[in-house]
Amino acid sequence: EVQLQASGGGLVQAGGSLRLSCAASGFTFDDYNIGWFRQAPGKEREGVSCISYSDGRIYYADSVKGRFTISSDHAKNTVFLQMNSLKPEDTAVYYCAADVICIPGIQVMGVTADYWGQGTLVTVSS
Repeated sequence: EVQLQASGGGLVQAGGSLRLSCAASGFTFDDYNIGWFRQAPGKEREGVSCISYSDGRIYYADSVKGRFTISSDHAKNTVFLQMNSLKPEDTAVYYCAADVICIPGIQVMGVTADYWGQGTLVTVSS
């Protein structure tokens, strides 16, 4: 059974940093593209970043480029999202997901996935 467990959210001031973690079980990162999504109140879900399992290439949404970094630890089957220089507009529930459409070469990340972790709330105060 595929399971994803996200953690690391919290309250941080603007300009601060947080690192989200997503522990995966029931599959390995060689099987699926992995990604992070977020959804702010009243807004549509947004793909934030993903890793393509086939070539390891990475996609970032324009809104987070240069501030967020996705990485994975295959030994621990965990994916991370390091978020720096946080802004109030980054406030959202963040979700990790597996089996994501992730085509960094043409800057494409789908908004759906087959497997989802529970969300973790990130609140950035101004």
